[in-house]
Amino acid sequence: MVGFCLALAGVPAGIAALTAWKIKSIEARYPPRGQFVPVPGGVLHILEAAARADAAPFAPPPTVLLLHGASANGADMMSALGPRLAGAGFRVLAPDRPGHGWSDRPGGRADAVPAQQAVLIRHALAQLGVAQAIVVGFSWSGSLACNFALDHPDFTRGLVLLAPVTHPWPGGITWYYRPAATPILGAVFAWLVAMPGGLATFSAALKSVFAPMAPPYTYVEDSGALLVLRPREFTANAQDVAGLWKFVTAQAPRLSAIRQPTAIVAGDEDTVVWTNLHSRSAAREIPAARLAIISGAGHQIHYADPEAVTAAIIDVARRSQ
Repeated sequence: MVGFCLALAGVPAGIAALTAWKIKSIEARYPPRGQFVPVPGGVLHILEAAARADAAPFAPPPTVLLLHGASANGADMMSALGPRLAGAGFRVLAPDRPGHGWSDRPGGRADAVPAQQAVLIRHALAQLGVAQAIVVGFSWSGSLACNFALDHPDFTRGLVLLAPVTHPWPGGITWYYRPAATPILGAVFAWLVAMPGGLATFSAALKSVFAPMAPPYTYVEDSGALLVLRPREFTANAQDVAGLWKFVTAQAPRLSAIRQPTAIVAGDEDTVVWTNLHSRSAAREIPAARLAIISGAGHQIHYADPEAVTAAIIDVARRSQ
């Protein structure tokens, strides 16, 4: 019996050891590819694509800020849109949001609030000499991008929302976010469940967010998507998602106060973030919004139709001149 109990007690230790080994493996495979910019209490990791010298439809080149969704990092947005936008004459910046990718989360759980993430990201961009940007928010970051427009109107030259979360929704969130976001239990969950469970279900989860299209063959390598399975990032992501409903419930009534030129792009086959509830509602409520619904496209709209997204960003840039 004693031996059985010792063996049983050794199972969590073994899983934690496996998680620690996988953390090192994943981080070695997907190292930071951008620059580290100081913010109060830590650093944010930011990817950059410079405007192509021979592409000058705008002078000086406008800055485009790409804000990634949940379970991702800045490379998700940069790999889909960065080269296109740089080729169109934009300076492109894609931060890892606080706690994601290679960015710190200096405020811990407090940094799960989109408004606080906006403060940290703006602080980092100020260090890079960015006083204004066209703010592009995908999915979870639809709420963050709208907060930039509302709380930082002097910074937000224009607004582009991609399959955005903007309104409270019926129902809940995927089951594992709640325990993962809970103090103490969340740490146990992140170390003992997230890595083995995430690796086992990763392929299916990736297919579901890209459906009905297949994920690009090089997506995992280009985006470093497996970084989200590290315990610290898994916990940060869960906190972000678990707190989003409360945040958009408070922010949604303010959307009519957004005055910046706005474009919204979403797919009519998005089963992750409901286009009718979020994108169509935001288009009705934001006075200067233009809505494009892409037929046959799912949630990852910046991969499904990067041309339409690029055209929307160019349109907002022109309207904001």
